[in-house]
Amino acid sequence: MKKISLLASAAVMSFMAVSAQAADKLTLQLKWVTQAQFAGYFVAKDKGFYDEVGLDVTIKPGGPDVAPAQVLAGGGADVVVDWMPSALATREKGVPLVNIAQVFSKSGMMLTCRKDMGVNSSADFKGKTLGVWFFGNEYPFLSWMDKLGLKTSGTAADITVLKQGFNVDPILQKQAACVSTMTYNEYWQVIDAGLKPSELSVFKYEEQGVGTLEDGLYVLEKNLKNDAMKDKLARFVKASMKGWQYAIDNTNEAADIVLENDATGAQTEKHQRRMMGEIAKLIGGNKLGRLDEASYKRTVSTLMSGNSSPVISKEPVGAYTQEIWDKAMMN
Repeated sequence: MKKISLLASAAVMSFMAVSAQAADKLTLQLKWVTQAQFAGYFVAKDKGFYDEVGLDVTIKPGGPDVAPAQVLAGGGADVVVDWMPSALATREKGVPLVNIAQVFSKSGMMLTCRKDMGVNSSADFKGKTLGVWFFGNEYPFLSWMDKLGLKTSGTAADITVLKQGFNVDPILQKQAACVSTMTYNEYWQVIDAGLKPSELSVFKYEEQGVGTLEDGLYVLEKNLKNDAMKDKLARFVKASMKGWQYAIDNTNEAADIVLENDATGAQTEKHQRRMMGEIAKLIGGNKLGRLDEASYKRTVSTLMSGNSSPVISKEPVGAYTQEIWDKAMMN
């Protein structure tokens, strides 16, 4: 009996070894640091969803000096998380990024302003200093200002654009009347720093008619010509969406999983749990991860609408595909 048991154990170990060896490696580059913004991927890895589809996934955190498109083009990742304005602008410049899945269905971007610095409506922007993120994050802002008829550069500029670091210090120190914030992150940093919601004017890009698609999954066009790679990407999307659904249904647990994967130890339970709750509000629809083509067209229209300096000069061709998502959900 003992001999049979040992043989059985050996067989199981052998099977596990073969399974581990057979797992296909895939690297995901995040747009920013480890936080609940990317919870679905960490949940999928932690819960074994990637293992279930035969993938060995490496998740690389981003940061202020990391440009996902450059990492992808340089071969440092197979898939990246990026915002569509940045991805489309990068594509027009010659790096053929293709959207294979769209996790966020709504924009979480906002401009948060101090009322005591004279900003109560968008009509008050003129003559003010506004903090703006760059590295591709400035595109929705520039489209919005163009829509308002406000010049952002040159001697006749209507506003002063402050290249904002990835913090909210300018509004706290009154260096800027407004700063860029996300519904799930920097806005709450402003609140935690002592400013009250009643002291702030908040302008959500979605409500201003310039909301563009954020956090989508992008690959290089050439990889979509390889059947083996397409199969691997479909498995990745399938497991990732399972991870996202779990995260939405179990927000506190998902936030805790993110914290366990934060090598820096910089995140807090309070902030990550709150962030996960806000992130869940940006992910909707009964086809989680499938790009809504109407939202895509609205994003393109917004980026092309600038009279003085449109973000993209022409409508993209081949910038997204539904093939990977469809393949993922058939299996």
